[in-house]
This record gives sequence, C-alpha cells and structure tokens, in this order.
Amino acid sequence: MIKKEVIVIGAGLAGSEAAWQVANFGVPVKLVEMRPFKSTPAHHSGEFGELVCSNSFGALSSDRAAGLLQKELRFFNSLIVQTADKFSVPAGGALAVDRSKFSNALTEKLSNHPLIEIKRFEQLDLPSKENITILATGPLTSDELAKKVQLFTGIGSCHFFDAASPIIYGDTIDKEIVFKASRYDKGDPAYFNCPMNKNEYIHFRDELIAGEQANLKDFEKESANFFEACLPIEEIARRGVDTMRYGPLKSIGLWNPKWGDLFDRENRLKNRPHAIVQLRMEDLEGKLLNMVGFQTNLKWSEQKKIFRMIPGLEKVEFVRFGVMHRNTFLESPKLLLPTLQFMKRETLLAAGQITGTEGYAAAAAGGLLAGINASLLAKTKKPVTFPDESMIGSLINFISNRNQILSNQKKNKFQPMPASFGLIPELTKKIKDKKLRYEAYQQRSTEALKGFKKFLNSSFEKDQLLLKIN
Repeated sequence: MIKKEVIVIGAGLAGSEAAWQVANFGVPVKLVEMRPFKSTPAHHSGEFGELVCSNSFGALSSDRAAGLLQKELRFFNSLIVQTADKFSVPAGGALAVDRSKFSNALTEKLSNHPLIEIKRFEQLDLPSKENITILATGPLTSDELAKKVQLFTGIGSCHFFDAASPIIYGDTIDKEIVFKASRYDKGDPAYFNCPMNKNEYIHFRDELIAGEQANLKDFEKESANFFEACLPIEEIARRGVDTMRYGPLKSIGLWNPKWGDLFDRENRLKNRPHAIVQLRMEDLEGKLLNMVGFQTNLKWSEQKKIFRMIPGLEKVEFVRFGVMHRNTFLESPKLLLPTLQFMKRETLLAAGQITGTEGYAAAAAGGLLAGINASLLAKTKKPVTFPDESMIGSLINFISNRNQILSNQKKNKFQPMPASFGLIPELTKKIKDKKLRYEAYQQRSTEALKGFKKFLNSSFEKDQLLLKIN
C-alpha cells in the first residue's frame, strides 16, 4: 500500500521547490538533507538551496529563455523564484540574489512549514516502492547513493561526466561560409562545417593555448585527469601543431561543391581546407548546434572571443558555453517519463540537475513538476505533464523519453541542457524578427499555461490556495 507521505531526498533548489509544492497541497513531507553532517566538495554550509556557482538565475526579460522560464514559475507561485525576487541584487537585466539571505530564507520557510519534517542524515539507499519519493540530490550525489541508483536502473545510467561542448544558435552562423555535409558523403548531410585555411588555423591555435583558464576546484582537477577522451580542446592544441587536425578538426572526407571538382586533383589540393570545425545538430531543424570536440576549460569570455575567430562563427550566439567539471546525472531519456516518474517505478520521481537540466530556474521547474505529481500520486490521482508550448514542458520533454528526435540522444551520449527557445515547438506562422518571435513564444506559453492551470486546479481540492487562478 502506497504511503500518503512524500520523501524528498536533497534540499537543493529542486528538492526545496518539490517539498514546498507537496506540503502546500496538504501532503506531509519528509525532507532529507545530509548537510552539514556530510558535505560535498562544492558546498560550504548546511543551508537549503545553497548556490554553489553563480548567484544569477539568468536574464529577467521573458524574451529570453531563462526569463520566460522564470515567468512561468512565478505563474505557479514557485518558492525558489519568489525567494529570489525578494532577495535580488542589482545585476543589469538578470535576476541575481544575495546568496546568504536567499538560502537562509529558504531554510527558515521550509523548516517552519507544519507539514514538512526536516531530517539531517545521509540517505544511503532508495526508499521502498511503497514510499512516494523524489530524488533531487543534484550533480554531487553522494557516492553510496549514486551506486544504489545505478543498481536500480540496471543500465549504468548514473555516471560521471566531466566535459560538455558549447552549444550555439543555428540561425547565427554564416551559411555563406559554413556548409552542410557528412564525412565521405555517408548518409544525409548531418553536420555544419566551418573550413579554416592554414593561417586561420595557426592563429586560432595560438589563441587557444594562450586563453585564460577557468579555476577548477581540487576535486574537479582530480576527476579531469581521468578522462582522456574528454580532453579540453586547448589541451589537445598544446600537444602539437597538427594534433587538432588529426582529431576534432580533421578536414579529410569533407568537401563543399562550391570549391569546384573534388576529383580534379590539382583543384582538390588547391582548395582543400587546412582544418574544419564541425557543428552537430541538437535538433532536426538545426536550431541548436553542438561544437563537436570543443569541451573546454576556458573562461566564458575567452570562449566567446576565441571561438568567434572560427570562419562562419564571427557573430555566433551561445546557448551554453563549454564546461569542465565532475558531474553525476541520469541518462534521463532512457529512464524518465515526462511526468518525471521513473519508468521502472511510478512512485519514484527525479528532479533538478541530476535529470540533466542546467540552471537554477530549470532545477526549480523540475522540483515544481515532481512536487505536483508526487502530490497527485499521494491523492491517488493521475500525474500530469506541462504543455509542450511552455518552456517548462519543452525542457522536461528534452530530458525525458518524450523526446525522440534529437540526434545526440540517438547516437551520442546524453548531455545536460539549459532552457532554450530551440527546444520549444515552432510557431504555426514563421516570424523572422527574433524579438517578435520570442514574444510570440511567450504569448503562446501564457495561454497554454492558463488552460493547464485551470485543469490542474480541478484535480485538487477546491480549498487549495496554491493554484487559484489569478
């Protein structure tokens, strides 16, 4: 028999949001947090929702992906975003917070809720299937619990991954220079290719080697030493003048018909590029492109400057910069339903960075949905999914089995993703102006969520205040 109590493991952003949502639907919560009795290499306190990286939640404006996600969370009275708004600090067009006040306020709010019981210990195993449980332990899940999750999934799905390449917007590349092709013309053209002549390549390599590195914590330095296959592009460049040309920047097997006859040896020798940077599509439309082999430890400002030296990428805009760090996350598309329930156990849900979402607001979004669905399960009601047209729905689709079209999930390892307009379904009517297009995305999301909120409200008792229509 399923217990009418929800266990939330982890009191980071996702776990805090999930616990708050469950409790406000009138369901008792046991919130388990191992800090401060056992810390992680990145945390410094035992406060809930401690921000260990930046203090920024991203752009505030809803014509930006992060801003739209924040707006959607406000629509559902997200504890995380409401607290961030209350303790915001000046940050231009971004939502940034006073870290200490933010975490202290979350801890106090959750600790004082009459339906939330705080438990401070390390969870060493998954609770039994009779318990409705939300796994929200983040990218620094303890080794013991990570092993138990791996055993539960049975597919080695909980793993360490220390690198991710930058992702760029496909509509910001110069298609007069960049050409689409597959190596040796095998299959349909699958990659966008950026050719470089010798002088461009040498200059690019020099800048890579000289680029300023981001500081790695000691625990990240240790893990980075063990991943030869995920070496930073700047480290590959240091190993020799031509090392990149025999690795991720090799030009062999790629040809642009604009260069003339491939089978004319003299023409081929004259026009063949010295090196080629490849961009792999993250979606079928090529709205998001991954810079193949460009995992890096360069500072973000350096990435922006140096990677824009690549021909065809001079005005490129970044969805996500490359990062180098030790990380634990699930191969969620193989494991999770778009309700955030595990396929193997409907009473076990996952939320936050462990599912493969990136960013603070994205973690809160996962906690919001997991909390809603855990509450519905406790009330023996059917779990829900967010509308595809919303940023929340699109992000959850990306990290769940709902997403069947992204090529990197079919042939390559699943990698985390932040909120992005590239994940949202196309508009019925194409709008060329980017600002107007993003405004249309926002309007469509708002309308979809209004209807969803009414439906969701009808699934709970009428006296619940959280989801009353504004």
